[in-house]
Amino acid sequence: MGNWLVNHWFSAAVLAAWLGINIFLFTYYFLFFDRDERYFYTRAILGSALAWARASAKCLNFNSMLILLPVCRNLLSFLRGTCSCCRRTLRKQLDHNLTFHKLVAYALALLTAVHTIAHLFNLERYNQSQQATDGSLPAVLSEMHLQGSKWLNPIHSNQTTVEYVAFTTIPGLTGVIITLALILMVTSSTEFIRRNYFELFWYTHHLFLVYFAGLVIHGIAGLVRGQTEQSMAEVHPYHCAEYLTQREQNCTHSCCKDPEFGSIPAEVGQWWDGSGGEALPLPLGCPSFALLHLHSPGSGFLPPSSSMSLSGSCGSGVRTRRWLSKRWVVQEPAPLPAAALGVTCATAPRRGGHGEGPQAQPLRGDGGRLGAEPCPCPQVVMHPARVLELQMQKKGFCMEVGQYIFVNCPAISALEWHPFTLTSAPEEDFFSIHIRAAGDWTERLIDTFQLETPRIEVDGPFGTASEDVFQYEVAMLVGAGIGVTPFASILKSVWYKFQQADQTLKTKKIYFYWLCRDTGAFAWFNDLLASLEQKMAESGKADFLTYRLFLTGWDTSIANNVALHFDTATDTVTGLRHKTIFGRPMWNTEFAAVAAAHPRSVVGVFLCGPEALARSLQKSCHQHSSLDPRKVKFYFNKENF
Repeated sequence: MGNWLVNHWFSAAVLAAWLGINIFLFTYYFLFFDRDERYFYTRAILGSALAWARASAKCLNFNSMLILLPVCRNLLSFLRGTCSCCRRTLRKQLDHNLTFHKLVAYALALLTAVHTIAHLFNLERYNQSQQATDGSLPAVLSEMHLQGSKWLNPIHSNQTTVEYVAFTTIPGLTGVIITLALILMVTSSTEFIRRNYFELFWYTHHLFLVYFAGLVIHGIAGLVRGQTEQSMAEVHPYHCAEYLTQREQNCTHSCCKDPEFGSIPAEVGQWWDGSGGEALPLPLGCPSFALLHLHSPGSGFLPPSSSMSLSGSCGSGVRTRRWLSKRWVVQEPAPLPAAALGVTCATAPRRGGHGEGPQAQPLRGDGGRLGAEPCPCPQVVMHPARVLELQMQKKGFCMEVGQYIFVNCPAISALEWHPFTLTSAPEEDFFSIHIRAAGDWTERLIDTFQLETPRIEVDGPFGTASEDVFQYEVAMLVGAGIGVTPFASILKSVWYKFQQADQTLKTKKIYFYWLCRDTGAFAWFNDLLASLEQKMAESGKADFLTYRLFLTGWDTSIANNVALHFDTATDTVTGLRHKTIFGRPMWNTEFAAVAAAHPRSVVGVFLCGPEALARSLQKSCHQHSSLDPRKVKFYFNKENF
């Protein structure tokens, strides 16, 4: 338990606070509507369903206020850049933004079910009270003020059905629309849908606009009512309720006057629509004027004139934007430098081993290893295993290691935006991404680039957990397949820091683990690792970086080739000095070795990979961390998009 607290105490505190607020709101408003004297007559018709409906509505408002905050990418990037108090603890909490977003969404789904069921009971009881002829209190209350605006029962006719009210009144119709939008958003957010039908997930999630629009007008009609303050002073229900069913025709008692009813007022801290309807939630912390900017990548603030061309000859463009206080305007690019990962210019010899996979093929322009001279044209390069690399000039675009951007190709879809980690270093004068064919959109994008250079639009950059890598004395970087991309940015930045003899580098040791299924994938970043090996050896810091490459899928031919060249100085698969390991890492052994080598250090563990691997690493972090401040601690960080 103590080891678990090292990584999760703050997350647990936030979760406990969120649960506590929800429990408090539900309990407080349930008791309020179940006991408050203003709703005495309302409870006479609806019973306890009134309290269930209203308590769940208050929690719905609260969670609707929160649901957008975890996905305000600009807000999160702003917080990452400005947080100085409890830096590591608070910044790590920002990495759980999607987990909290999903948790709030599930709470909304549960509360919506409670709210809907309670109101179905309410409508049925309204209908029964309207049709009752037994002279009971609900029947008498249903007959009051039918021609005016001070009624209690919204059903004024015996011919009105529950279905009619649900689909013809503003609260009923908006409630149906809100519920359907929420169901579509939740069901299309499952892991299977997001992995296999991302477009479906993307489009249905934009129903949040419908959800909030419906929420704004949901309570305008004010169907659920209570007794007005003026009427309470004249005919208090505790004194006068019995007279409503027993009074004579010529009654002169002070309680003979009919009570009057009005809509439920709004609460403090929420918007009120001004019509006496339900309170409306305000997304706390998201400026209303920037709400769409924060959540919808397709709604930018920059005018079309702020775009830049990926290829000057085709007239296409790339635009970038960031947090409102750090907006970048990109203009026409100059020729891009060619510091590509694993790509060489036509005149540069390529490093490689006997078992090296297919070579990268420049589609537009030429490439080069770290520190090479600029090539005369922009970089669009096809790597092995269907991986496309794009390089774009910054022109004011500022970034940090490990950040990501959203990319849109209008030629494929004007509305779809997909996240990609930046693989370039902040020290370079261009920014790059690597795109692996892993779905319909990426397949079409790669096919399009093989034929022409389409217009590309960029939204970002946005912060991730990897930004904190240089805040740790020791860092363990774990990438699976294309998940190596954020660490490419980090390792390139390390290369430049050594090149510039940067004395401010806090990190003293980096352990890099890369897991791939096929040998061709290693060709993406071979040159980067080779350059790092050479530079660190020249600087006398060969032990700064320890990297281990794991091949998790191989066949007989690969095994035979490795056996034939077992005694060579370089690896037969990658051409590097470190030999490729066949199989998967034994994480307990790896963590134990790191803990033994750095017994008093704070170790940052960074992962960009699947959930199964995340669970294994997180478990190892818990097992090998200590609450003793004099011993090693492992802090787990995972990329989330």
